[in-house]
Amino acid sequence: MLKRAAALLGALAAICLASPASAQAQRFTVMANGEKVGHLVAEAKGRSAEIDYFVSNNGRGPKLREMIEFDPAGRPIIWSIEGASLFGSPVAERYAWRAGTAEWVSQADKGSAQAEKPLLYIGNDVSPWMLGVYVKQLLKTPGRALPVLPSGTLKLAEVRKITLGEGRAAVPLTVYELSGIDLNPDYVLIDARGELFGTGGGGLIREGYEVHYPQLQALGREIALARAEAAQAKLAHRFDGPVRIRNVRIYDPHSMRVGELASVVVFGDRITAVEAADAAGEADETVIEGQGGTLVPGLHDMHSHSSFSSNLFNLAAGVTATRDQGNDNEALLAMMEGLKAGRLAGPRIVRNGFLEGRSPHSARTGFIADSLEEALGYVRWYARRGYWQVKIYNSFNPDWVAPVAAEAKRLGMGVTGHVPAFSSPDRVIAGGYDDIAHINQLMLGWILDPGEDTRTPLRLTAMARGKDLDLASSRVRATVALMKERGAALDTTAMILERLMLSRAGEVQAGDAPYLDHVPIAYQRYRKRSFVTIATAQDDADYQAGFGKVLEVLKLLDDEGIQLLPGTDDGTGFSNLRELELYVQAGIHSGKALRLATLDAERYFGRERELGSIERGKLADFILVEGDPVADISAIRRNRMTVVGGVAYFPAEIYEHLAVRPFAPPPPVTRPQ
Repeated sequence: MLKRAAALLGALAAICLASPASAQAQRFTVMANGEKVGHLVAEAKGRSAEIDYFVSNNGRGPKLREMIEFDPAGRPIIWSIEGASLFGSPVAERYAWRAGTAEWVSQADKGSAQAEKPLLYIGNDVSPWMLGVYVKQLLKTPGRALPVLPSGTLKLAEVRKITLGEGRAAVPLTVYELSGIDLNPDYVLIDARGELFGTGGGGLIREGYEVHYPQLQALGREIALARAEAAQAKLAHRFDGPVRIRNVRIYDPHSMRVGELASVVVFGDRITAVEAADAAGEADETVIEGQGGTLVPGLHDMHSHSSFSSNLFNLAAGVTATRDQGNDNEALLAMMEGLKAGRLAGPRIVRNGFLEGRSPHSARTGFIADSLEEALGYVRWYARRGYWQVKIYNSFNPDWVAPVAAEAKRLGMGVTGHVPAFSSPDRVIAGGYDDIAHINQLMLGWILDPGEDTRTPLRLTAMARGKDLDLASSRVRATVALMKERGAALDTTAMILERLMLSRAGEVQAGDAPYLDHVPIAYQRYRKRSFVTIATAQDDADYQAGFGKVLEVLKLLDDEGIQLLPGTDDGTGFSNLRELELYVQAGIHSGKALRLATLDAERYFGRERELGSIERGKLADFILVEGDPVADISAIRRNRMTVVGGVAYFPAEIYEHLAVRPFAPPPPVTRPQ
């Protein structure tokens, strides 16, 4: 049937190309941080449509062509998606419904289902134009919920009505929330004719209305903030009087061991006692029964990009502190206010200011500098707002690194970042970097030839060459010696390299297997896609061996005393747990991996007197896990409770709120009578 559908799509393409003047074009601009980074053009004619979707941001982005044929009710019955995904891997997705049978083939899967009428298919690699199609169908449906293929239920809720512009130029819009199939809902703007206008936050906006991007961005923040505040009110557990967590074993990062059964008492936001397991409590205590589990100081993600959603996922995973490595500056500052006031749930966030240079490959985050003088001004802007470090990115002029680092340090800040294109790890460390972001950014300095451009996906694909890297070579030894001399650390994000280098269409990676069947179907399919092009068996072997070398480098650096900063560049929380598993897989002892993720991270921040271990007088940031994570590092995946500043969150409740099936039950809690 899919072959017949392909033939029909070929005929459809011929019709569309033969009479473009008669097609009705819907044109959209793709925006990021106030700049145009792509386009979407939908040519609709009768019951067919052809979509051209192109994005280029940070040297990458999907490039897709979609062809769709609809039935009289507006449901897709033939659909093809061709092109390249985020990092350039080929896309050839097909869906067709005919005579009661639906069939599909994507990067993630292939399948079929009996359906008397066409069902909505959720594409794996799909443009945002289809959000408008989904909304149209749901608006016709009683209850505004529909079963979808491959599985799941898509739900629609009206959020609010807004008007963009004034007078004759005014455009009335309705904002809808689409949910039920992914980790986060989509917000869709629909005009009075029922047509797609854009997406919440302004990431996609109808051409000609780009001037309203700031208004839509503010709208997106407002909607997200309201949702996040409601989550905090629902999920945070605060206690009057002392709280005793009893029958727990405590992981001690100093000894890197788990002790005997004990009780820990918290009052307010501080740990006030660590006592014997049988110590008598007081009548006004709330008692949390640990049932023999392990209390671990809160975990750290040293490479995050904070969002309201990632805050919840991190808490569920036991992450109580993050280092934000680049964000929308206004949004992050507002988030910090909400966290401080207790209106928002989330870990403690250390803010780093993102600083990029201007090029066709620029990442539209933070600030983009067109001159050294402008870059220095941005450093001062970050310093005045209390940022901890400046993070330098790929398109930054290598000649500006040293003066920018000097200004940052004069103002009391540190420096981190990628290695700018056409520079080297040795040069940026000598120029003032305190740590390098991403293990590939370090290793590329040993792998690439001079003149190769890391502003492109080459910064991923070249890692396959790592298989031939000699870790005893003078090039490697010189960098390691310089890191030791300067005290430079590495923000590792090894799990992102695993996720990209070992991604294979239709396969579940080892790092995703423990949680994937707990999450909504769209995210399951997303994790089964390929981000690299595997044309031959040798390509596969090269990427496998290249990632093996990544693990060898982790062990080498740890053996040499280089501080490793466990980070993810991801927002699901699951990734932080995988990062620590990879440390152990690389040969680092599990007790040491936990210390790197707890006390050592706080030492890097200079806060070890307040945080990083479970001791009297320290702030109450810790997690309760089933089992012993020193004996089995994967025990950290079974988190039952996360405490941040004395406020408790139960991961089972957070996951249920996020439409994720929980992994471990909450501990029993007895409040005083």
